[in-house]
Amino acid sequence: MDAAMDLMWRNSYGTTSVDAICERAGAKKGSFYYFFKSKSELAAAALEADWNKKKAEMDSIFSPTLPPLERFDRYFDFVHDNLAELQKKCGSILGCPFISVGSEVSTQDQVVRETIDRIMDRKLNYFISAVRDAVAEKLIDSPDPVAKAKALFSCYQGTIAQARIQNDIELLRDFKQVAKDVLGVKRAQAVSR
Repeated sequence: MDAAMDLMWRNSYGTTSVDAICERAGAKKGSFYYFFKSKSELAAAALEADWNKKKAEMDSIFSPTLPPLERFDRYFDFVHDNLAELQKKCGSILGCPFISVGSEVSTQDQVVRETIDRIMDRKLNYFISAVRDAVAEKLIDSPDPVAKAKALFSCYQGTIAQARIQNDIELLRDFKQVAKDVLGVKRAQAVSR
């Protein structure tokens, strides 16, 4: 699963063959088909496994014991730093593996699309929780915290995709300020003064 995830993220789902996955993993093709019916089934399992590895980190970053706006700052720093480190190793901004693979196969492979959709909903829930807490603490004003969280999530995922396309980590460096603008932090703080 690690081999499949790495190849799909660095290259693409379409160019990642079962042969390449088996070669990278040091496994025989017959072993592959013993565990998985198709590349699609392996991809879905690899994406879930990757999410499960990241979940503990997300729980820590978005801990409800932290101030809600600090959770976002920590998350955006975490993603920036990880992608910058990967760029040093492989020469490219890899972006979000779920967005990269999902945007490639969404109209072609429903098993993978549905898996990514579930994972993205889980990621979005961290944003929703932090936005709701920020509204409750009157750090931002929003009649619809879910819509506000979705807007921020979409904006961030788009910025990560743009960073991958342009191979430019700098697009992510200042996202914390963009997030504050999307959330309306300046307006909420100005109103409270």
